Amino acid sequence: MKQVTISNEFITLIVLDYGAIIQKLMVKGKDGKYTNVVVGYNHPSRYRLDDNYLGACIGRYAGRISKNSFELDREKFFLHQEDGVHLHGGKEGFHQKYWTIEEVSYTDDPMVKLSCKSKHLEAGYPGNLTVNVTYKLVNNALQIIHEAVTDRSTVVNLTNHSYFKLDDAPYIDAYELQLNCPYILEMDEHLLPTGNIIPVRGKDYDFLLPRDIGIKRLDTDFIKDLGSEMVVEAHSKKSGISMKIYTNQPLVSVYTPLDFPGICFKVQNYPDAPNQTDFPNSVLRPGETYNNIAIFKFDLVS
Repeated sequence: MKQVTISNEFITLIVLDYGAIIQKLMVKGKDGKYTNVVVGYNHPSRYRLDDNYLGACIGRYAGRISKNSFELDREKFFLHQEDGVHLHGGKEGFHQKYWTIEEVSYTDDPMVKLSCKSKHLEAGYPGNLTVNVTYKLVNNALQIIHEAVTDRSTVVNLTNHSYFKLDDAPYIDAYELQLNCPYILEMDEHLLPTGNIIPVRGKDYDFLLPRDIGIKRLDTDFIKDLGSEMVVEAHSKKSGISMKIYTNQPLVSVYTPLDFPGICFKVQNYPDAPNQTDFPNSVLRPGETYNNIAIFKFDLVS
């Protein structure tokens, strides 16, 4: 595996070519010490055995797709499935690919750009797809830009799957969380969207105002308030680190695993959009460019 490190005055980022993985994201505190705010392994080879998608680029389609298939332009395409669900691109997902390091810049706004290609009918998806992901540090923020082009109509939904851990506490229960998301997607027993949209206000997953996560664990798709680019604010009282997430995507999928402390914020399109006509369009046509922008901004607050 190849490893690239970029840094500025506030942040140091370490990226792997395998899975375009964010291995470490070090944020500088007021005392000059750094906190690694993502969950990961010290040894890159461990990622080959990882089944939590730690820090990886997810594609071709982030989230779940139902029916083991989807129809596009009156043609049906069959996908790999387990228990009736296709998840995160299936067996040939981008998280298991070796990406090409296209460009590295060590300027005041350092960046690393990686690319990969997915052949027509790889994992069942149509079209030869070319994907770029750019990680860029601008002051106290990490920008993640996913782009893709295709030679044939296809569906695309990319995201990063980092688990954030803003301090060294053994739990995330005391994190203060605010989600600028007035609705969630209703899920069935397989965590597939039913098509129904539920308001969060007054429910136990209502984070419209800041409150502690507590013992609640989430595997929930929150619909962003389209009137604002900011979708998430998370804060650790222990470290004083606060993180805000801005995105051009309509949804953030929030996941808190049971077996280790961390919280994943996947900014993306709706899961199962290829099979849900009322969901935002996920189709990419030749001549178009898919574009997913996410900005993770870090601050130290009291």
